[in-house]
Amino acid sequence: MTITIAAAASPLRSLKSNFPSSLTVLSRLSCRRAGTRFNSRGIDDDGYVANFVESEAVLWHPSGLCFSHGTWASDLPAPRQALLTPTSSQFKYVGLLPNQQKIQITRSPEATQSAFNKHFDHLELAYGAVHNLNLMSAAKPGEVELTARYQQHVRRSPLNQTAGSVGVAENRLLTTQFDFHAETKGPGGYEAASMIRRLIQDRADRFAYLLCDITNKSRATDIDIRSNGSCRQESTVILQQEGVFRTNCLDCLDRTNLIQTIISQMALELFLGHRSERAAADFWMQHASLWADNGDALSKIYAGTGALKSSFTRHGKMSIAGAIADARKSATRLYINNFADKGRQNTIDMLLGRLVEQRPVHLYDPINDYVASELQDRTHEFSTSETIGIWVGTFNLNGKGNGVREDLSAWLCPPVGVWKEEPDIVAVGFQEIVELSPQQVMSTDPVRRQEWEEAVRLTINSKTKYASREEYVLLRSGQLVGAALIVFVKSSALKKIKNVEGSVKKTGMSGMAGNKGAVAIRMDYANTRICLVTAHLAAGFANYEERNRDYRTISHGLRFQRNRSIDDHDAIIWLGDMNYRIGLGDDKARRLIKMNDLESLYANDQLNLQMIAGQAFPYYSEARITFLPTYKYNNGTDEYDTSEKARIPAWCDRILRKGSKLKQIDYATAPLRFSDHRPVYATFECTISNVDERRKEELSRTLYEKRKQSIAGSSAAMEHIDEDVVGYRSVAAGLPPASSNRRKWWLDNGLPVRSQAGPPTNMVLNLARPSNPFAPTNEPDWVKAGGSPEARTSTSQVPPTLRGTQVTISPNARPGSSSTASFPVFSNGDSRYQAPPSPSSPLSVPDVKRKPAPPVPKKPALLSTSHVGPKGFRSRVSADTHLHASNDRIIEGSSSKGGPNAIFSSRLFPPSALGAPATPSNRGKSSAVGSQNILDEAGEGLEAIPSLQPVRQR
Repeated sequence: MTITIAAAASPLRSLKSNFPSSLTVLSRLSCRRAGTRFNSRGIDDDGYVANFVESEAVLWHPSGLCFSHGTWASDLPAPRQALLTPTSSQFKYVGLLPNQQKIQITRSPEATQSAFNKHFDHLELAYGAVHNLNLMSAAKPGEVELTARYQQHVRRSPLNQTAGSVGVAENRLLTTQFDFHAETKGPGGYEAASMIRRLIQDRADRFAYLLCDITNKSRATDIDIRSNGSCRQESTVILQQEGVFRTNCLDCLDRTNLIQTIISQMALELFLGHRSERAAADFWMQHASLWADNGDALSKIYAGTGALKSSFTRHGKMSIAGAIADARKSATRLYINNFADKGRQNTIDMLLGRLVEQRPVHLYDPINDYVASELQDRTHEFSTSETIGIWVGTFNLNGKGNGVREDLSAWLCPPVGVWKEEPDIVAVGFQEIVELSPQQVMSTDPVRRQEWEEAVRLTINSKTKYASREEYVLLRSGQLVGAALIVFVKSSALKKIKNVEGSVKKTGMSGMAGNKGAVAIRMDYANTRICLVTAHLAAGFANYEERNRDYRTISHGLRFQRNRSIDDHDAIIWLGDMNYRIGLGDDKARRLIKMNDLESLYANDQLNLQMIAGQAFPYYSEARITFLPTYKYNNGTDEYDTSEKARIPAWCDRILRKGSKLKQIDYATAPLRFSDHRPVYATFECTISNVDERRKEELSRTLYEKRKQSIAGSSAAMEHIDEDVVGYRSVAAGLPPASSNRRKWWLDNGLPVRSQAGPPTNMVLNLARPSNPFAPTNEPDWVKAGGSPEARTSTSQVPPTLRGTQVTISPNARPGSSSTASFPVFSNGDSRYQAPPSPSSPLSVPDVKRKPAPPVPKKPALLSTSHVGPKGFRSRVSADTHLHASNDRIIEGSSSKGGPNAIFSSRLFPPSALGAPATPSNRGKSSAVGSQNILDEAGEGLEAIPSLQPVRQR
């Protein structure tokens, strides 16, 4: 945004010019973690923060002098609008009403320190020293927790103590705590915000500003300005800005904008003071209005409305109209943030090409297609693989809180002994972590989950500490009323993990209550996507269909950021209380348990049967169950339920897997008895892909240049080059070149390709070979023509019914044609063979006398009446039956018992094949099943049927 300052109102009065100056505020909103207020929060594992804005104030004078000062804000970094407390530890809002949302931190400090360091390393490398201004409240519980976490990250940052050039420790990362609400709560109102000046004045003087001027002493002339609107002479940098202020509050919207306006004014005053200049009140009013307009524009992107407190920023005082405007904006935000922001977030992700399965839009470049295909085939050149260990466990606590003080090592640290080292990922799923009372069903209490987090951490780290191995840190946790999922990872694995997200899905009371549902956490471990899901499905012996619906609701409805679903991962593990039962009576089930007949129990397991039927968990696998049913026990004992309900024992607690990268090692239970369930655990080996991005980029560039040169060289020689096949050669001599979408070798000038294959020299097709090409035979495919001794062959494969018969070949296949050739075939006891003439010799056409066809009756007999033939077979010839010129005869038949119609062809069933000898007496007559002629109602034979005359001729 730019405003024009008249020459008379310019603060640079010592520079004489009749042209106006300009004051510009330029803000650049990062797209790395772009989104809306409640959908894009905190920092990701690459160090990118939500609503990260770099703002720059520029004062330009027609003489060529230019002043610039930059600031930052973000959901974690700095200058303007959208900085969330650098709690890089990822947090989210829980709640609907304004000022009533609960802030929930989802990751541990150890798991987020790396991301915090990446963010500030980038800022320090690009802009120098960084001074953080934290404007969050010191009284509100959520903001206090975030501030404490933020300060903890700052203390651990490598930039906090960096050796200077003379060996003296120089702090490159400073933090100033300024409780904006507390400072502006008094009678001074927002004017008290200016007290921040005294806290940062020293740093502002040290950071300075950017100042540019033209290279020579002569100033730009009026002609220069008129000619192209700006000074055409090159400028040189006189002074550089040595550091930046990074401002943040909870949302980095309203408080941040007001403080950044003050910082920009301080920098301008410093610049003018160095020149012994002073600006008038009108100039500062224009400066404030420009920052207010800029804040409104940025706030609309992130929160849907203009910034609050903009009335004070604009006019320097708060009026009644400004208070009413802020109340209206707050109400509008309430609606937009809770009901419209999800659609806006999807739109932003779609425009940035970040939705799952969304293909980025590129200009068509066939070289890119070739490079992508080559990279896919040469993956081994830039990627490697490694195997990590994953331990997962599930436990239904039955609402018992006393188990947090029990020894959990039998479950969390089992003596598996498969790996030489401890697992890299530990995922623990709990169900009924709190009692599912009506009060708890509609809300989530994190206190109990935090207690179990600490208990699990102490247990798994006690073993590693004893073995002098690295500790586990909490990566992320999630909770839905009674269901909770907690993920720990080795501290050394944090550098390989990024894009950690969590999500929940309710299924209780048709999705309204959280007593049933699922909690999921996903991550990218190197270049492999892993998803962990803990679920608590519908209870009840006969409610397996409802459990199936719960699975489908979770599988399709649970979504992570960018519309990513559970199935959009390389390795998926489900763990939890699936509540599927064993479909047997109580007495029989307990009897089989005493017999340790697990196979009979598993054959009647509902989950097993539903997976086989494809009704639930398709394409998932479960290891063989070698332990007794885990539900339901009397608390504190190994005895199954003896209450009045006498629930049937069942394997309610299960662990399933999906993905070719997973290999299951163990599947067992642990003897913890303080609940009515038994905990279950499983261990996996997961193959992780590591892609060397630098090597991949180098290979991609090399392939692109090589392909580009290949196409360029071919284009010089060919006018209409098909770039799809450039660089491809035939795989063997004599074969056509490669085909493409526009060029197909099997189509020559639009005509199908013609076969050039022919019989060997002086050879003809061996008619003695069986017509079925798959039938075993010793007969050759070809025999010599001419009847020489070499052409003699065995008659063992000649069908007896063809020996001694006359075979007639009709090359033109026309009814009534006389162009036929006859030759004898073997007779019984005769080894001579007269082969048909070769294709290259003329075909002999003997004069064959044929019996003339009978006259066509004036009124054909009805052919629709059926007659019952021998053995109950009903034959029927329809007048609508059409016989083609190939002499085929079609007969429709149906059994007297109403069986399906059958179609017979006289070509397939000649008289000899049906049991009648091929004699002149029956040659040319039709024969159906049983060789019985078909008669019409008038008793006439087939000779009287005009449509069957060609059969008679044959």
